[in-house]
Amino acid sequence: MVRCHDMPCSACLRPCQLISMEVFRTLSEHSLRGSDTRETILKRAVWEYLRVHASGTRVLRYRTMPPLFTHTLDTPSFKGSLSLNTGLFINGRFVDPIRGGSIDINLFHENLRRSRCTATGQVITSVRAGTKEDVDLAVKAAKEAYKTSWGLKVPGVERGRLLLKLADLVEANVDELAALESLNIGRPFTASKSRDIGGSIDILRYFGGWADKIHGKTIETNENKFAYTRHEPYGAVGQIIPWNVPLVCLLIDASSMVSVNSVMCPSELTPLTAQKLAELIIEAGFPPGTEFLSSAFGHTVGQAISEHPQIMKIAFTGSTATGRRVQEASAKSNLKAVSLELGGKSPNIIFDDADINQAIQWASSAVFHSAGQMCSAGSRILVQEGIYDEFVDKLAKSAKYFATTKGDPFDIATQHMPQVSEVQLKRVLGYIDIAEKEGARVLVGGTQMGSTGYYFEPALIAADNNMRIAREEIFGPVACIIKFKTEEEAIGIANDTEYGLAAGIFTQNNARAIRMAHALEAGMAFVNEYNNIDCNIPFGGYKQSGIGRENSEYALAMYTQVKAVHINIGLKL
Repeated sequence: MVRCHDMPCSACLRPCQLISMEVFRTLSEHSLRGSDTRETILKRAVWEYLRVHASGTRVLRYRTMPPLFTHTLDTPSFKGSLSLNTGLFINGRFVDPIRGGSIDINLFHENLRRSRCTATGQVITSVRAGTKEDVDLAVKAAKEAYKTSWGLKVPGVERGRLLLKLADLVEANVDELAALESLNIGRPFTASKSRDIGGSIDILRYFGGWADKIHGKTIETNENKFAYTRHEPYGAVGQIIPWNVPLVCLLIDASSMVSVNSVMCPSELTPLTAQKLAELIIEAGFPPGTEFLSSAFGHTVGQAISEHPQIMKIAFTGSTATGRRVQEASAKSNLKAVSLELGGKSPNIIFDDADINQAIQWASSAVFHSAGQMCSAGSRILVQEGIYDEFVDKLAKSAKYFATTKGDPFDIATQHMPQVSEVQLKRVLGYIDIAEKEGARVLVGGTQMGSTGYYFEPALIAADNNMRIAREEIFGPVACIIKFKTEEEAIGIANDTEYGLAAGIFTQNNARAIRMAHALEAGMAFVNEYNNIDCNIPFGGYKQSGIGRENSEYALAMYTQVKAVHINIGLKL
């Protein structure tokens, strides 16, 4: 046997180059019995079996695991240390990618009050980047797990128990997950904790309760036939996660974990909470192969998932343009089922009889919250002429106030966050230039805030519905104000768009509210509120805002196929 020092291999915690197959088996057995020391060794190494011989003993070689990211914070909102593994998560363990490679992550740095380091481009950590070959390994592991240790091989009660255990672990780590989310994308810590992580816990518990309640129907035909349906999972499912609310969107897609095996690609911009979640998936006890997480660029892992011939269904959240490419890749590969949650240019309609102060609060939150980086943002605000001037004046004041709340995401007073990247900031600024060239009036805001960080001053723009600023998704805190006279005119303006994700209606006339909700071409209609999302209510849009639904019982149908079973109990030929 070859070993690097005098200590027996079975007692060593230091990385070795070679240890014997017999020692590996011994360590594995100890790990199965829960020995912390051996389990630590196993979690820290990716074992590659090599049929080589050293001193007459079969050996195996391993490479050490990807490094941990650690970061310490001492802030008014969070005090403590953060840590996560930076590797790919394949078949229940963290590994390096086959080809190597990593993605640099810019974080909010204390010395610059945690605004993004645009001046220096400072990188605080990096995560491993997957490729097509890693997706192939993940799909193979997912298919094997589906056949042996997940899906229909495991009772729904057990699958639900694991989802509920994961929810408990997320809740137990709520502060650390919220801090990671705030570090990565700049969202205020209080919002990350209450909305993002709190919402993630609700999602897991909701779908955990559904795990043993997915069933078909018996169908009455005649006395000679017994017929029934059953809902069978697709098996390996691909999921491409956006950067704007990374953990929430990842766990919305985790509804599929009720019955299928997920091959997930978090955004290369915001991977940190996904990396931490993978650790909690291990701790919860999910079988290897039920989840694959690889931060990567869309043109590598995202494309590989979209084109993979053994992935039977794919869910994508992101831009409409990319959604088209995902659907095209599905059609050209194996006609996999596709669900898409895409962009929006949602109308928020304010009538003369609305409670104007409440309408201001909801409208401001609908477009300025999260720096406008929400697919369902109420970015077209239609205001009836009788209150137009008053409403515009008050909303302008709200926009100006929102701009003053820019700051450290860990300060309690912070509400306004930056754009996610320099590219996104330039995109938003570019639309302001386009609006002015087309004759729109910038009433307030519309400029970069300061020289450090990707902050954009919330903008209010008086526009016509035929201008690009009112027709194209900007994904920034830009509100287009459009005046209307009648209910019929408001419906016409609201529906004159290629999108159809959400719509808001503010009125104290219940009959009008119901008429409008039914007339608007959108998957979601909010009355006297906006973006108040619940996990037991379907989320999704019409037109080019997507295909299918997330959240609620409706989401479960996206991950199963219905099989009809016909049994002859009396018919003779």
